[in-house]
Amino acid sequence: MTHTTLSAETKASLALTDNHGRTVNYLRVSITDRCNLRCMYCWSADGMQFIPHDNIITYEEIARLVDLSVEMGVSKVRLTGGEPFARRNCLDLIEMLLKKHPDLDLRLTTNATLMNGKAKALADLGVRHINISLDTFERKKFQSITGRDMLRSVTRSIDECLASGLKVKINTVALKGVNNDELPVFVNFAKNNPVDVRFIEFMPMGSCSTWNESNFWSADDIFEEASKLAVLTKLEKGERRSGPAKLFGIEGGKGRLGFITPMSNHFCSSCNRLRITANGMLRTCLFSDSEIDLRTMLRNTSITDADIANVMREANVGKPLGVELLKAKKQNEVALKRMNAIGG
Repeated sequence: MTHTTLSAETKASLALTDNHGRTVNYLRVSITDRCNLRCMYCWSADGMQFIPHDNIITYEEIARLVDLSVEMGVSKVRLTGGEPFARRNCLDLIEMLLKKHPDLDLRLTTNATLMNGKAKALADLGVRHINISLDTFERKKFQSITGRDMLRSVTRSIDECLASGLKVKINTVALKGVNNDELPVFVNFAKNNPVDVRFIEFMPMGSCSTWNESNFWSADDIFEEASKLAVLTKLEKGERRSGPAKLFGIEGGKGRLGFITPMSNHFCSSCNRLRITANGMLRTCLFSDSEIDLRTMLRNTSITDADIANVMREANVGKPLGVELLKAKKQNEVALKRMNAIGG
């Protein structure tokens, strides 16, 4: 493995700007495709084939890619899965990254079923934000959606995160006919807790057989119904953090409601991210199945950091507008891979 230090001139020349004028400052890294849940919108009836262990990028390889990305202007990294805590010693990777880059905005997306007792350790390491996937507050429904009776572990983890000072976002996949009846519960949760509750439109990923028009619950419909339950105020610039969610304050509430609209209202023009899959592939766009094999480069001792950085930059230059790709596809073919393999 060859490590080199990039000069200031090289850093400038390797800025991650594409042909549409968008600049990347955000990297999402899937550290595993394994997950302990079997969610209805991810796990298919015929089971799932996982990536062979030898093809999963190591923590050291992830750290090397983060080092390169930071030198090219990335300031925010999100660790995803699968389920990050399903991979052994996940906290060791976080410590490794933040020890090298203490100013890095390092975040996690997790189902929170395996993180009881870990919130304080995350905060002590320097993590400030965490996204927790939660589609229902009903125990039986949680088991039906995820295949596991683990709702209490999730709610306990949320409490621990808030007690440890972590900023919490709740990611809820909007499923008409499944969790739309719980909208009042989610709105009340955001009213009573300092969290962002964000509804994400259901996307048909990886030939997911459960997606159809009858269970698609659009953000516009959710907002209309939520507006009957609380006074929502659109946040002005400066009141919200950057990201794909359209965020609204709740009058008299501690938290906020957000809506992420990959299907009905695209945010491609402001996309600022790249993705690294669990097997070390660079994916410039969620809706594009085109990937660049970085893992093989990382394991070739004759290839330098500058070589890899140049490949990442050149791949990003041609980063497509996802909305154009989506228009050319059938609606049930957003991407060939499941979200656990791409990085949720």
